[in-house]
Amino acid sequence: MGEFKDLFQSADWKTEKHIPVIEAPDKVKKGEFFKVTVTVGKEIAHPNTTEHHIRWIDIYFNPEEEKFPYQIGRFNFMVHGESVNGPNSSTIYTHPEVTLSFKTEKPGAIYASSYCNIHGLWQNSKKIELE
Repeated sequence: MGEFKDLFQSADWKTEKHIPVIEAPDKVKKGEFFKVTVTVGKEIAHPNTTEHHIRWIDIYFNPEEEKFPYQIGRFNFMVHGESVNGPNSSTIYTHPEVTLSFKTEKPGAIYASSYCNIHGLWQNSKKIELE
């Protein structure tokens, strides 16, 4: 039996529509809030239909020299065109993009994971330095 970590996939987000793309400054001011946006399907759109959609995005921050990360956000996407009239018959669809703000006293790394109901778990990360 494999490890849980082996279930996560990664690739270049410019060629793979499932990768959570992390947009945040490379350097932030110590103790000041900054914005982080995570999008799935930034370069190549993800279908987000009833049959094929992103269910959630999780965002973590792991400060340097600390063993465990902090979960700073979990976002569930609940509407993918489904309705009582059948698949893709609603006019309501979500887009897997979220923005949050947080602050840190230490440099570290932001980690994002996402789950596609057809293609499983995906991950990405971005290093954050302090000015």
